[in-house]
Amino acid sequence: QVHRSVLLFPTIERMAQSPQGKLMTPLLCKLRYILYMPVYLLSFLPEGVKASLVRFALRGMKTCDESSITTSVNLFSVDCIANILYMASQEMMKVVERDSTTIKQNLKKLIFYYGTGDSWCPQNYYDEIKMDFPDGDIRLCEKGLRHAFVLDASKEMAAMITDWLRDDLTKL
Repeated sequence: QVHRSVLLFPTIERMAQSPQGKLMTPLLCKLRYILYMPVYLLSFLPEGVKASLVRFALRGMKTCDESSITTSVNLFSVDCIANILYMASQEMMKVVERDSTTIKQNLKKLIFYYGTGDSWCPQNYYDEIKMDFPDGDIRLCEKGLRHAFVLDASKEMAAMITDWLRDDLTKL
């Protein structure tokens, strides 16, 4: 019953081999336990101090949604960090080969949107999938949005997706 699926900056293959994956895989798979103690200690800080630390860490963004700060404060929980780091380590090990069979079976329902400077799914991944599926709706971002668009471009992304899906939405 799925009409359309939009894959934004899709990390669907070779995560550990991507530029960011090469940097993060050793940290996520072998050194993640080192982060637990500092996060545990930071968890005792008052909520306002945690929010200030998040604002400081995100200060270089052109715009930062207040909901991003509120949500990021949750990262000062050892349980939350442990789950995030474990999931990420599993992704590095298990997201290896692109599932071209499933993509081929569902190509008419899929929209892929790749970034030009995305270090999780670099432009050559876009070039390769575009070559493998020339009839697919596979797009390359021309707006300079980044992989973590939710931190500073969520409204812009939502507007683009609404435009892409306008015909599908009117048929519902």
